[in-house]
Amino acid sequence: MRTEMWVVVAVVAALIAATVVLAGVLLVRLVRARRLLRDAGIPVENKVIFWGALIYLASPVDLLPDPVLLDDIGVLLLALRSLQSAVDNARVARRP
Repeated sequence: MRTEMWVVVAVVAALIAATVVLAGVLLVRLVRARRLLRDAGIPVENKVIFWGALIYLASPVDLLPDPVLLDDIGVLLLALRSLQSAVDNARVARRP
């Protein structure tokens, strides 16, 4: 194979590896978020943001084409960060 072809293969492999790593991180955060959603102290708007991000993840409308899941992962990570900050604020509010 030519050198250009190897470069293309390496770039595609790196993108696939990055997507797999981000998907693994996302899976761990989703499991934690599911536990956090059971907590009654989380405001409804944060739960709506989280579920909206999940709907975006499953929807066929994307900012980037579907083989590149970085936009989906980014939206979901932002929703999880919002959810995490809401949980932290609820914990601080409950402390005596």
